[in-house]
Amino acid sequence: MKSFVEDFYRLVSLLKRREPFAFNRFSDGELFILQNKELILGDNLVKIGDKVMKGHYRKEDFKHFHPDEHSFYRDRLVDAFRYTAKNYFKGISCRCCAGEADFRWQLDFHGRHDENFTWANLFLNGNYGRFIREMYPLFNGYRTVIVCNENSDVTTLPFICKDFRVGYNAMVNDYGLIDTMKRWIDENGIRGHLFMFSASAFSKMAIHQLYRHCDANTYIDIGTTLNAFTGMRLDRSYLKAFWLGAKHKDIDKICIW
Repeated sequence: MKSFVEDFYRLVSLLKRREPFAFNRFSDGELFILQNKELILGDNLVKIGDKVMKGHYRKEDFKHFHPDEHSFYRDRLVDAFRYTAKNYFKGISCRCCAGEADFRWQLDFHGRHDENFTWANLFLNGNYGRFIREMYPLFNGYRTVIVCNENSDVTTLPFICKDFRVGYNAMVNDYGLIDTMKRWIDENGIRGHLFMFSASAFSKMAIHQLYRHCDANTYIDIGTTLNAFTGMRLDRSYLKAFWLGAKHKDIDKICIW
């Protein structure tokens, strides 16, 4: 039986030992793209496949995936999802958050068991307090590169030695940045660094390709976990509960496999 807490400490242990690894997260947005559903997260519109709803997303969160126009990028996301390698951990949407049908769909679509499967929410919900108290301090022991939105303020993160920025719909518009980062790694002999990604679906493709290119560094998808430090919104339930004291069950939720 997989354990939400034990899987978290597995990655903590790798960081402490300075053993390179990749942690790639495929949450609900990536799930819809993998399912080849049109996805729009816009100013006044949310569309998932044929389902259209009212919604409001700020510019840094805007996303548009169209199956016909963006098939190349979906293929790269599929590559990242199906890639297997030593210490390449893939977090997927769990049955308690995504539902049994979508959970099973991911496993079937992947096509074979991967011992490095874990939770997309591994740093969130009931593990978020552990992330802040026990994993975040370990970042200070690394020369750290962050890949994040162009509006993020990273000056409060003392361990950052380099930043790469993305903008609107980065999965499509900033795809070329992956090759830029590969060249930077090669030209500067980057080894033993920690790369942190907070760049939505772009992160998934970049982590896969960079780890395959150079597995002597560690690549982690941190999602929105550091929003409180980078001037970004605290709009997720687990962030509101931890930082603002809002009451929400997610902060105590131990996700199941």
